[in-house]
Amino acid sequence: VLRDDFRQPPGDVVVAAGEPAVLECVPPRGHPEPSVSWKKNGVRLSDKDEHLTIRGGKLMVASTRKSDAGVYICVATNVVGERDSEPAELVVF
Repeated sequence: VLRDDFRQPPGDVVVAAGEPAVLECVPPRGHPEPSVSWKKNGVRLSDKDEHLTIRGGKLMVASTRKSDAGVYICVATNVVGERDSEPAELVVF
């Protein structure tokens, strides 16, 4: 089972360069419990990127750079399939 509705979709975030940014996401209810990954501008982010931390649905950027700006989508995945959240924009000024 994987429901359609995200319990908390990510919201737009505006930060100054060098500041930390957190995009929050609580995936839809599912069985088995869905895992969360993120896409930026349509490309899946790697959890190997030292610059980013994905923990419990949150995407954390320790020190934002101009290049982090873009449109982020939270992706919930389990054996049934995938659901994409509404897009959220990260603005870095």
